[in-house]
Amino acid sequence: MNVRTLCLGILTFQEASGYEIKKMVEDEVFSHFIDASYGSIYPALTKMMNEGLVSVRAEEQAGKPDKKVYSISQTGRQELANALAVDPAEDKFKSEFLFQVMMREFLPKSHIADIYDAQMQYLRDELEHIETSACNCPAGVTNHQGMEFVAGYGKACLSAGLKYLEEHKQEIIEPVVAKLKAVES
Repeated sequence: MNVRTLCLGILTFQEASGYEIKKMVEDEVFSHFIDASYGSIYPALTKMMNEGLVSVRAEEQAGKPDKKVYSISQTGRQELANALAVDPAEDKFKSEFLFQVMMREFLPKSHIADIYDAQMQYLRDELEHIETSACNCPAGVTNHQGMEFVAGYGKACLSAGLKYLEEHKQEIIEPVVAKLKAVES
């Protein structure tokens, strides 16, 4: 998927400015798909406007320049359907935490416990984020089965990660402590 497809998908739920799209991609319900910067969102919106996939209107703001608000056109909806009608790329999972755990014999024992605790907190925070962003669907959207499924899938993955870490804490921390004690002797 690309930024263009993501923007079209967001605009099927509501009109939005580039800033609002970035906020949804960064902090809200659309944050779980791909990263998108202002440097990719605004050029995509401009190009799609020139192609007739989205329209734009100016909205006055007190004391600020007018805000550009984008909405998807019927042609844009068809473009979105075409873009989605392909097999998705495989999910990519990368984790510096897992690399550090794999190489833990090179780390101070206190750091291993710290990164374990930090990863546990990160997973808990992500679960909470899903809970709050699932409740913060775009305006006027309620009981959207696709969003509910995505939130459930995310919760299942994160919960499984938390459970695994809880069950295997000793494997992560203790063998290194024992190994370091042997080296220190």
